[in-house]
Amino acid sequence: MTSPYGLHRVLEPAGVLPQQAWRLDPTPVCGADEVVVDVERLNLDAASYRQLREEHGVAGLRRAVLDIVAERGKVQNPVTGSGGMLLGTVREVGPDSPLGLRPGDRIATLVSLTLTPLRITDGLERWDGTDEQVPCAGTAVLFGRSIAAVLPDDLPDALALSVLDVCGAPALTDRVVRRRAARSVLVLGGGGKSGSLSLAAARRAGAGRLVALVPAQAEAAAVRAAGLADEVVVADARDPVAVAAAVGEPVEVTVVCVDVPGCEHGAILATADGGTVVFFSMATSFPAAALGAEGLAADVEMLVGNGYVPGHAAFALDLLRAEPTVRALFEHRQTQQA
Repeated sequence: MTSPYGLHRVLEPAGVLPQQAWRLDPTPVCGADEVVVDVERLNLDAASYRQLREEHGVAGLRRAVLDIVAERGKVQNPVTGSGGMLLGTVREVGPDSPLGLRPGDRIATLVSLTLTPLRITDGLERWDGTDEQVPCAGTAVLFGRSIAAVLPDDLPDALALSVLDVCGAPALTDRVVRRRAARSVLVLGGGGKSGSLSLAAARRAGAGRLVALVPAQAEAAAVRAAGLADEVVVADARDPVAVAAAVGEPVEVTVVCVDVPGCEHGAILATADGGTVVFFSMATSFPAAALGAEGLAADVEMLVGNGYVPGHAAFALDLLRAEPTVRALFEHRQTQQA
C-alpha cells in the first residue's frame, strides 16, 4: 500500500519521512498514487552545487553526485542537506494520483530532490560539472503529496527550469512585503536567480526603497543596468559589520538569497527592529540566526523560506515574462555557464 507522503519508499531508517530518510527505494514501478518520470535534467540547488564544487573540484563533481545517488536513492548533499529539483517527461501515472499529470507531460518537479526517489542510468556522461543544471537520463518517482509544474510552451526548458528552481523566493517575498506594507527591502545576493526575482517581486508589491547587496562590482553593474534596485551595494555578506555599513539605514524586510554560509548576522544587523528577515538559502544556519539575533538584542521576525507558496510557479514565470531585464539576467547567466 502506498503512502501519499512516500513512507513506503523509505528503506532506512523506518518510520521517517523521505526527506529525513538515509536511503530511498527508487525502483520505477508506479504505485497507485505515484507518478514515474523519465528524467532529462537535474538542477542542483546553488548552495549544494557550490559546496560540492569547492570540495571535489569540477572534475570530481560527476563522481560525487553519482555516489550520493547510488548510496541514498536520491540527491541529498551530506554537508548542506539540500538537493535541487528536476525536469523530465511523465512515463506513467497511477490511477489514484491527485497531481493531474498525464503520460507525455513535460514537467519540472517543485519538490526537493532530497525526498525524490531517483535512479541515474547514463553515468551523467553529458555533464562537465561547470553548471548546476545536469543533463541526465534516469527515473524519478513523485508521491501523492508531491508538486510539479507542466513546462510552459513559450520558454526554453533551461530557462524555465532556472526560474522554477527558485520560484518560492519571489512568491514569499511578495507575501511578506504586502503583509507588512513594507517600504524598504534588502536582498542579499540580489544578482542571483532567486535574488533578482525577489527584487522584482518586492517592487511589484509596493516597496519604495530596494537595496541589492552583491559580492562583486561586475555583478553590481549588471543589477544597476537592469534597474532592479534603487541602491546596489558591494560587500561580503559574511561580514556583518560590512553589510550594515554598506546598507546604511536599516530596512524593514531582508531577503537572504545567498549560496554561501555565514550570512545570518549581517542580515540581522541590516534589518530594523520590528522588521522581518526571510532566509531563503540552503546555506543558512538556523541556530546561528536564532542565537545571533538573541546576542545582538535584535527584535526581528525570522522566517524560513520553505520553497512552497500556493501559485508560486505561475507567479515566478509571470514575473520573468513581465520583466525583460530579469529575463536578460537569467539568460546572461546561462550564457556564461554554457
